[in-house]
Amino acid sequence: PILRDGATGDWLGTFVGHKGAVWSAMLGSDTSRAVTASADYTAKVWDAISGQELVSFMHGNIVKSADFAGSDESVATGGQDKAVRLFDVSRPDAPTTLATHDAPVRSVKWSAHRRLLISADAGRQIKITDLRSPAPASALEAPEPIASISLTGDGRVLSCAAGRRVLVWDADAFKLTRDFALVYDVSVAAINPARTRMVVGGRSDLLIRCCEFDSGELLDTHKGHHGSVHDACFSPDGHVYATGSEDGTVRLWQTNPGSEY
Repeated sequence: PILRDGATGDWLGTFVGHKGAVWSAMLGSDTSRAVTASADYTAKVWDAISGQELVSFMHGNIVKSADFAGSDESVATGGQDKAVRLFDVSRPDAPTTLATHDAPVRSVKWSAHRRLLISADAGRQIKITDLRSPAPASALEAPEPIASISLTGDGRVLSCAAGRRVLVWDADAFKLTRDFALVYDVSVAAINPARTRMVVGGRSDLLIRCCEFDSGELLDTHKGHHGSVHDACFSPDGHVYATGSEDGTVRLWQTNPGSEY
């Protein structure tokens, strides 16, 4: 994993320790720590300032996603073994299994707004786990196999890219608010903080599309990636969004091209 300056793209440092492909990377709430998930059957927590590995969580299969859950002392993971686990940084060998999916887990996201853990698998299921409740996880169903899920920065809106559909839920009540039917396969969908724009990554055509959020109207189309786009995220001010691709690049795009930034 590599850490770069968000404004300039300058290289800041490299986290050395994984022995397999890194599938996800997240910074903690104060950006002093990072957590990564890897094909080497581990998730690792790092000091984001020094690059030092702080702890490694062993798994029995590929780990596809990891996120801090509530604090930088707790980490949630999901992967090929279909389980969602919660690890304590001080007790890395004693995880708690929070949920089990019917298919490999693609993504785990922590919603700080509701203090919920949201996990999505490679099938059609999204599970919502309340860490404060002993009740089993509740579930949402997508109409097609899920490529990815995204949360807005405030945790109030959940989006899901599934086949040729983008689904959007209000993350307070988990009520479906939008269902966009598209003519192309999607790999990721992310929504800006103002809820006015949605960026969609094409799975096959490799295009980045910026759409009007309410109507789904296409506003801009961008070329540049040479591989499938696996992730997208807006900056906190919504003026820029980043896309990450299997071509080995992360690209930054203006939400309103031509405006001063």
